[in-house]
Order: sequence, then structure tokens, then C-alpha cells
Amino acid sequence: MVSIHYWRSKTGDSMKNIILASQSPRRRELLEQAGYTFKIIPSTVEETVTCNEPKAVVKELAMQKARDVFDKCSLDNTVCDGYTQDKLLVIGADTVVAIDGQILGKPKSIEHAGEMIRCLQGKTHHVYTGVAFVWMGEDTGQIRTHCFCEGTAVSCYPMTEEEITAYINTGECMDKAGAYGIQGRFGVYIKRITGDYNNVVGLPISAVYHQLLKLGF
Repeated sequence: MVSIHYWRSKTGDSMKNIILASQSPRRRELLEQAGYTFKIIPSTVEETVTCNEPKAVVKELAMQKARDVFDKCSLDNTVCDGYTQDKLLVIGADTVVAIDGQILGKPKSIEHAGEMIRCLQGKTHHVYTGVAFVWMGEDTGQIRTHCFCEGTAVSCYPMTEEEITAYINTGECMDKAGAYGIQGRFGVYIKRITGDYNNVVGLPISAVYHQLLKLGF
């Protein structure tokens, strides 16, 4: 597998060193599996949303994260190994689960996680991941951005209270949107998915690659 250390723009921009603005182990693993070499600088921005439509929410939050890290590198390039902004491509991402018009983020407690799983069991919900790119165009010297959203439909089998309790007690639900990980023990309750499986894990890696190609990288 070829290791992708950077992207070079077909329009003449110099090499772009990739930064992932997320501490999600699942996003890190997906980028690594695809052959990318990158630096992780988690965003610490206080997330704010100005809408309640799931696709718009994840795009807004992904861009906030990417811009936060890009701006940090402008103020102190030691955080990104000394690279200046013109050498960087920052990737931000955000994922939510939505059902019946309601957005389910990460659970705040075990009880909250149980409520989420009860909402999802026996039904079909959608997982949306927003991905944002921030870089500097050397032809203009201006900051450039691009954002997109990928959606996947996920159908769950009905679950008994005993099954819900047993899953919640594994603890793997607490740091995941919708209180479940499709790649973990909850996988036995997934009836079908329509769309990108990796999108449900946390990053639509194939879409990331092809969106960058469309941008000229």
C-alpha cells in the first residue's frame, strides 16, 4: 500500500501536509488503513450550531473544527511541526445519528445511552458525517474551504430490554454518536445498511479521497 504523506495540487500549489482535526480513534484508523500519513491535532473549539437540520449541522461543526486547527497553526506553527499555513491541508469531521427528525449525539450518561438505543431498536435511522477541508491556495494566498456530507441509512433489529441492558453495560456506547458502534458488539443488531459502511464508523474515506480529487489535489 502506498503511504500518502501529502497532497500536491494539480493547479500548482506546493505539497500539503495533512492534519486530522479529530482525536477519534476510528477516524485515525480509517485514514491509516487508506495509506495516509498525517498528524493529529484535535480541535478544542466550543461547538455552536445555527440550524437543526442534520446534514447542515455536521457540515457546520466539521468546518468549525477544521478552521479552529488551521487558525492554531497560524498563531503557532510549532503545533504542526513548524509547517506554515500554505503547507497544510486540515481535515475536520463530525458525525450524528438522526431518527424521526431528532439528532442523537454522544450520550451524556448510561441512562441517556439506554434511551437512545430504545429509540433506534427495530427502526431505520440515518448516520450523517460532515467533512471539511481547509487549506491555503497559493495562487491567491487566500484560505480556501470545502465541505460535504455523506449519509447512510441503518436498520436495526428489535431488541429486548435484556439485550439493551447487556449492550449498555459493555461501556462501548459512551463515546459514540447514537450510543452505538457498528464495528463493535452492536453489530449483531444491525439488520442492513444502505450507503457507506465507513461513514457509520466515523469517516467516509472513499468520499474524502474522491472529493479531494475533484478539488484538483
